[in-house]
Amino acid sequence: MQRDDSEPGLTHHGEQAEALQQLGFTGYEAKVYLSLLREFPATAYEISKRAGLPRANVYNALATLEKKLAVQPVNENPVRYVPVEPRQLLDRIQRETANRCDSLAEQLIATKAVEATEFVWTLSGNAHIHAKMDDLIEQAKVHVWIKAAHHLLRPHIEPLRQAARRGARILIILFGSPADLVEYDFGGQVKVYLHESSGAAVGLSDWLVTMTRDFEEAMTATTGPKGYGVFTRSRPVVNMAESLIRHEIYVAEIFAHFGKQLESRFGPALYSLRHQYLPAEQVRQLDALVGMATGAKPAEPAGKPVARRTAAPRKRTQSR
Repeated sequence: MQRDDSEPGLTHHGEQAEALQQLGFTGYEAKVYLSLLREFPATAYEISKRAGLPRANVYNALATLEKKLAVQPVNENPVRYVPVEPRQLLDRIQRETANRCDSLAEQLIATKAVEATEFVWTLSGNAHIHAKMDDLIEQAKVHVWIKAAHHLLRPHIEPLRQAARRGARILIILFGSPADLVEYDFGGQVKVYLHESSGAAVGLSDWLVTMTRDFEEAMTATTGPKGYGVFTRSRPVVNMAESLIRHEIYVAEIFAHFGKQLESRFGPALYSLRHQYLPAEQVRQLDALVGMATGAKPAEPAGKPVARRTAAPRKRTQSR
């Protein structure tokens, strides 16, 4: 059977060959299949002569096209071939490709889930930081734990409210004032502690945020003009962040019961402790904070290490 070259779709074999190659045909396979579409049945010799292709390459292409169910032999001595009807061929390729893609997608997703837990992603800029905060809140199923200043959490109060309605438990260590607590009063799923019972900002706490979600994800960031942070699913890092916030809860409960004794021993904002361990710049900020709170110059930090006392050696007495 010979097709008229004037039929639509048969005047642009170069484009058609390229399209077939994008579907997995080799260059010779595409040219042989298109040659057969124009005139069939045909032998390898006839295709080679008509398409101007090396006969050995035509034989190889016909063999692979037969395996791909794109051509069929119809008789022997000599073997002649006919093309599989284009719609039937392309529908089968489409089904097989879709099934292959679905299967591969599942495998890649499973692979990614294992590998992604080891990475730490960078959060650049305040917009990126606040977007990730919303992501963690919106994905929470079990809990969201947060340590942050009130002004940083204010844009996220509605997402927090929605998370609480879904049943997620919200726990917040807040740098702020007692008056701020009313904004988080949206049910028994929420518990908010003022940091060390006062909520006073210490060091960089006015710009820091630490969050964890469902024992699975964590982020920590410094906001401000050069906002920068990190987000991870790495289990050791998530455990570390969870432990940090958990110990802040312990401290909050201890302050609730023994706040006056702690302030009497260590000064406002645990001054004598922090003075020993904060960087110099944050010590200066702490001095200013405690000075403003008390109206007086802060006392020197208490406590140099106490030397252990040892008993004086006994004098030996000569036995008589």
